[in-house]
Amino acid sequence: MYLLLPALLVLATTSSAAPGDGDWAAAYAKAATALAKLTNTNKVALVTGVGWQKGPCVGNTAAIPAIGYPQFCLQDGPLGVRYAQQVTAFPAGITTGSTWDTGLMYARGYAIGQEAKALGVHNQLGPVAGPLGKIPTAGRNWEGFSNDPYLSGEAMRNTVNGMQAAGVQACAKHYRKSTHGCPRRVKSNENYTVGNEQELNRDTMSANINDRTTHELYLWPFAEAVKANVTSDMTMPGDNFGDNKFLWGTNLLNAVSSGQVPQSRLDDMARRILASWYLLGQDSNYPSVTGWTSWNGGVGGPNVQGSHKTVARAVARDGIVLLKNTNNSLPLKKPASLAIVGLDSITNPNGPNSCTDRGCDQGTLAMGWGSGTADFPYLTSPYDAIKSQAAADGTTVTLSNTDSTSAGAAVASAAATAIVFINSDSGEGYITVEGVAGDRVNLDPWHNGNALVSAIAAVNKKTIVVIHSVGPLILESILALPSVVAVVWASLPGQESGSALVDILYGSVSPSGKLPYTIAKSLSDYPGKIASGDDNYSEGLFIDYRWFDKQGIAPRYEFGYGLSYTTFAYSGLTTSVLSTSPGSTAPAPGGPVGLYDNLATVSITLTNNGTLAGAETAQLYIGLPSSSSIASSTPIRQLRGFKKITLQPTASSTLTFTLRRKDLSYWDSAAQSWVLPSGTFNVWVGASSRDLRLTGSLTLTGGTLPGGGGSSTSTSSTSSTSSGGGGSTTTPKTTSTSTSTTSSVVTTTSSAPGAQQTLYGQCGGVGWTGPTSCASGTCKVSNTYYSEC
Repeated sequence: MYLLLPALLVLATTSSAAPGDGDWAAAYAKAATALAKLTNTNKVALVTGVGWQKGPCVGNTAAIPAIGYPQFCLQDGPLGVRYAQQVTAFPAGITTGSTWDTGLMYARGYAIGQEAKALGVHNQLGPVAGPLGKIPTAGRNWEGFSNDPYLSGEAMRNTVNGMQAAGVQACAKHYRKSTHGCPRRVKSNENYTVGNEQELNRDTMSANINDRTTHELYLWPFAEAVKANVTSDMTMPGDNFGDNKFLWGTNLLNAVSSGQVPQSRLDDMARRILASWYLLGQDSNYPSVTGWTSWNGGVGGPNVQGSHKTVARAVARDGIVLLKNTNNSLPLKKPASLAIVGLDSITNPNGPNSCTDRGCDQGTLAMGWGSGTADFPYLTSPYDAIKSQAAADGTTVTLSNTDSTSAGAAVASAAATAIVFINSDSGEGYITVEGVAGDRVNLDPWHNGNALVSAIAAVNKKTIVVIHSVGPLILESILALPSVVAVVWASLPGQESGSALVDILYGSVSPSGKLPYTIAKSLSDYPGKIASGDDNYSEGLFIDYRWFDKQGIAPRYEFGYGLSYTTFAYSGLTTSVLSTSPGSTAPAPGGPVGLYDNLATVSITLTNNGTLAGAETAQLYIGLPSSSSIASSTPIRQLRGFKKITLQPTASSTLTFTLRRKDLSYWDSAAQSWVLPSGTFNVWVGASSRDLRLTGSLTLTGGTLPGGGGSSTSTSSTSSTSSGGGGSTTTPKTTSTSTSTTSSVVTTTSSAPGAQQTLYGQCGGVGWTGPTSCASGTCKVSNTYYSEC
């Protein structure tokens, strides 16, 4: 988190569940009792931070003794507690997304929450849903989980559940329109408050996202976090609200006293904050921040790591993606000699924490840079871990710990196998590293990595490349080298880097990571570019694999791709419908209750037909009916389910994917509602977005939210076996049958508008029919949410 001026802004604008929604009901009841005891001065103190570096955490409020409310602590960040010692430096969000493992997502979140709570942190500023990675070079992509809203949504929901089960409040970020701590101007009736997709000009640019794209892409992961009862997000709609002093402190108190801000607005802000505090039981026996402060590097704080290194290692290991493995060159089988080459193979000689907020690329890359980092309690380098395993195997190891091509070639020429390490770094724009001010300038490896690999491959016919990177790289020159027999994508593994890598290199665990984004053959293949001015998001829904599918571009390695040391067969696709009821329009966290009704299931049989145990992630993709009015503006296929399972050789398991109404719907901007289209949905299940082993169909009759159901059966008789492959694949022929029935349709109307907010230049809310002028002028447009004056 960068420059949190009003520290509780993130809380005052969220916790949006209404009283009566499950556990929130009791929390709101307690909040109402406490609120009655507070003066307006108390309430303003509750919603206003004390200022940067005015408390032990990156965000703090004053304590309110009248209700036992402590000095509230908000602390970065998404992969561990920032500015603290003796905490776990977990793998980055993007590595966690690469696991495609909801259990590990939860476990990582729970462990992060446990450590934050033990340090007295009330609100841990994570996880990250934005950026969504529409621009492959964007600096902070590594903080998020993936380039797909469904995968990111599942990661958000499970991480939030884990963190809050541990007792700490989670903060879903970055929910804002500019890419700083606040949204910017609202320019048209299709703009909302998301967009955190680049570092360049993030304080001044406007992210102009159309309504449908906002809901189906950028809001989707946040909605899943809200469904998990996330207690806060960053930040609120409007102009410069997130870091503008005129709204907070004494000015807010005066505005309420003068009637410019309604008393009810201040009460609502305070009530939401208190409800979140009560929801997680933070009013009872919660640890206080003692013995440490953010401003002395966390010296004096307790050791809160526990056994969390086990979780960190599992995430790092299962997030590794095997991209290439010619002639089963991996796993290593006690080679006589190994050459380890590259600066990325060792720990920074000055120490892993020698650069503030990881703002350098010296030594092995285990996280990007910026406010989303944590200090390493230790960092196990690849070289140290490999050397330990090699000693047990009787393997001779030689090291070239620089990126010198001549030094690397000298040690590699005499070795049976060479492992060369390269990387690519990025981060937040307040730090510049080697001329990179946050956003990468290209998709090439740093430190002349292509030349380093080429030099090693020229002298060693069994060259293995290990890559630590914040995001995609163009690998064409590396893959063209016949001596490069394996490529291991190790992502950003955190403190257990070397240990996790050895697990995969030596085959104690078969690789099971899958790419959370597309690796292209050329930078120009991607639609998203760093914008020098405002970003109009002209690619709309078509980011990452959706774009490649639409344009018929063959990627180098597609979204969802990843090899294993074993093979899997897919067979027996069937579908069935669970419900034909129209669903409930009752409000609930994440949207109306009916939006999350389970409408259908898709089942397959997965078999490990190889010779080794391994885990596979089966992926479900859905295509909306071609007869739909929005078919031409809709991606060909969209991820709508995944299941990861470990199977022993010859073992089989039935996997069932459940499809909610939301998963089968699109956002109708005119109706301001989710719509379930009528017709035949295409169904694909496979090992990646292009390695689609089974196809089928599902026929439904739909309608506007909460929509109609339907019934259908569909069977695919085709099975397929493969260890995977990059680029396009041929979808197998299938035999499918389907039947359908029609259900009732219920149409909803917009909720009543809120009062005109003249102070902020906003004319009304949903369905606003009141005056079209406000304090600073005339409303420019009749926006269904807000209009700018």
